[in-house]
Amino acid sequence: MEVKITVLGTGTSQGIPVIGSSHPVCLSKDSKDKRLRVSAMVEVNDKRFIIDCGPDFRQQMLTQGISSIDALLFTHEHADHTAGLDDLRPFYFRQGNLQCHMTARVHKALQERFSYIFTTVNKYPGVATLDVHEFENEPFLIDGIQVTPVLADHGYIPVHGFRIGNFAYMTDVKTIAQGEKEKLKNLDVLILNMLREEEHATHLNLEEALELVRELQPKRTYFTHISHHLGFHEEVEKTLPENVFLAYDNLQIISH
Repeated sequence: MEVKITVLGTGTSQGIPVIGSSHPVCLSKDSKDKRLRVSAMVEVNDKRFIIDCGPDFRQQMLTQGISSIDALLFTHEHADHTAGLDDLRPFYFRQGNLQCHMTARVHKALQERFSYIFTTVNKYPGVATLDVHEFENEPFLIDGIQVTPVLADHGYIPVHGFRIGNFAYMTDVKTIAQGEKEKLKNLDVLILNMLREEEHATHLNLEEALELVRELQPKRTYFTHISHHLGFHEEVEKTLPENVFLAYDNLQIISH
């Protein structure tokens, strides 16, 4: 099964450049050093799925010229992955109810944060209506396409990645239990978070991410959720092992 992945954003929760920062990477003129908040678009069998819709969602959809989506998948509830929820409105106006897949935990958090979207009492007519499907840690189907959730730990909350065919997307990971790692074997493409060289309480650093890659042995790995503290894109990529790359915004990848 061929899967086309468009990496919509590869930055940390603040994005790069960070507001007001004079760090050299934040001042870089290289487009690959400018990173929107993390998200990805997955296209398979004429279906288009979006993984996470953060605060840069509107800009990402306009950049890619996207006029329709078939489903959204949410990894967890943090704002850099969900703050663009209100910008689903143009899709709702055009398509009707939007299919969204999330855990019960994420659903509860979004109901609290976006109560005006989820209320059923005197609902404002200009907001989107979401067709929410709660998943647990078992494979499920979206329009006949199997999606396998992969449970990981984000330091202090659970987070889910997703496997579709021989492609997997894992972000905001600190650790993955051995049983869940089995779901990530025999991959063609792995997109994995890697924040910086220094250790971090809730994200993989470079050493930890490379160790996980060595264990899982995907054919190709692309790092995402990258901090400006890692350094310049072009300089860092030269230091990485063969078949390990830094992702960048608007990168397109084909997985078989």
